[in-house]
Amino acid sequence: MTVQMKMVSSLEKCFYDDLLESKKEKNKFVMFKNERLSFQVIYRTDDPAPNMKRWNPIKLGGALKKYATVRLVSNVLNMYPTTGEGGDGVFERKEPGAYPDLLRPLIYPDAVSIPHAQTLSLWVDIELPEDFKAGTYDVSLTMISQMDNSELASVSGEVTVIDALLPPQKLIHTEWFYTDSIANYYHTRAFSEKHWKYIESFLRTATKNGVNMILTPLVTPELDTYVGGERMTTQLVDIELVGKDKYKFGFDKLRRWIDLCLDCGVEYFEIPHMFSQWGATATPKIIVKVNGRSKKYFGWHTDSMSREYEAFLSQFYPAVIDVFKEYKLDKKLFFHVSDEPHAEHLEHYKRCKELIEKYVGDRPIIDALSSFDFYSKGVLKKPVPKTQFASDFIEAGVENLWVYYCGNGAGGVSGRNMSMPLSRTRVLGVQLYKYNIEGFLHWGYNFYNSAHSRSILDPYGYADGSYFTTSGDCFLVYPSPDGKPYESLRLNALREAMDDMRALSLYEERFGREATLELIGDIDFISYPTDPDYLLNIREVIAKAFM
Repeated sequence: MTVQMKMVSSLEKCFYDDLLESKKEKNKFVMFKNERLSFQVIYRTDDPAPNMKRWNPIKLGGALKKYATVRLVSNVLNMYPTTGEGGDGVFERKEPGAYPDLLRPLIYPDAVSIPHAQTLSLWVDIELPEDFKAGTYDVSLTMISQMDNSELASVSGEVTVIDALLPPQKLIHTEWFYTDSIANYYHTRAFSEKHWKYIESFLRTATKNGVNMILTPLVTPELDTYVGGERMTTQLVDIELVGKDKYKFGFDKLRRWIDLCLDCGVEYFEIPHMFSQWGATATPKIIVKVNGRSKKYFGWHTDSMSREYEAFLSQFYPAVIDVFKEYKLDKKLFFHVSDEPHAEHLEHYKRCKELIEKYVGDRPIIDALSSFDFYSKGVLKKPVPKTQFASDFIEAGVENLWVYYCGNGAGGVSGRNMSMPLSRTRVLGVQLYKYNIEGFLHWGYNFYNSAHSRSILDPYGYADGSYFTTSGDCFLVYPSPDGKPYESLRLNALREAMDDMRALSLYEERFGREATLELIGDIDFISYPTDPDYLLNIREVIAKAFM
């Protein structure tokens, strides 16, 4: 049987019906000692050989093999690749079908299947200890026949390890983390020991890939919940009514959460929105023990500006902040009012925000919104606009600006849809560097629900939240059978974007900001190259400067 193999970059997205000739070979790689190098080995046979399909061993070779891992790039169902609207930029494909996205362990340990007339991809990661000796090393991957142990195909390349370290990530990066989705998928009680175990796995995967701020469910986040509906209760703070408008708080679960997050590498904590989404008219669901029984005390039935709720917040915020002070983390807190308010909500939003400010002081309040009036009228000092609308805020000179994106990539902005080329996902790092963006926010690290959380869904069958949003917007990781999430191609492209920012910062330290901006060229959040070579060439130039 004839098997074709080729080494390609991590930015190639290989569909099962692609031919190897259509993919650009890359077999020379460079890496700093403290970054994760990723590349792919794609393979295919067009020979009808049914006895050769399964259990064909693969072997890594070269001096770096003990530091390498191999995963299979698997296809998932993508039923909503685009909205069909014009002007959304470049896509790999726009038709529903099977799209490569899921990175999973090899189904047969150290062996692969070779189906007839399908192109498959192996994802190779190399991670080195920081004291590893710099130099150039060979790396190879060989496929062995299960029938007679003969060599079916082999590819080889080289990796140059640079004698330098990337600086720490400066960007504050949050991907909204849903503890209820974890509990729902694994059919476990909120904050049971199993749930804590799974939370830890999902946290470690997030921080390993550049997420350093975590949405912390002091109360159940009211995000993406239909009016009158509710999500599973995931409330870290125990609350008891002990007198008229007097509350007692229990923080055992919160302290466990903080300890776990710090152990996993979290640096910043995101306090959930304390007013309902899209207008701040009501409050989140808050469970309070009253006369010995727990009940839904606040929620959709509670006016956001009620006297009772203000009395609660006046005690809740100071008590929570005191807990974070114990950890010397009270300066690492970010607060929210309401997600995605629109221009017509401005005056009411202002009243809600002023209420919060009385208790959180000068600690930052951030919210995803795109109406420039919220900033120009002084309502919010730290707005988080969509990247497609960021230019107004950049031109106004907003200091320490944050940005977010969501949806189908309208306007051609960078995004994480499965149908987009990975270069369109990864280019975000260069864009964030250029504009000195302080923080990046996205709403879906692991959202496994339908629109407005009316139903709980299996992400393997509903990558679009049942036509809620284009496939890939809802989540970056897949729940595995053992509770350790599987990564996606898109998560890895974002991790590489974070590393690109770090590399650009290192280049700036040596050559200055003007030279670094010249290196990346004339791009913005709307217009940018989508050819993978653009990003690969930037990294090549930076690497050579430190060899």
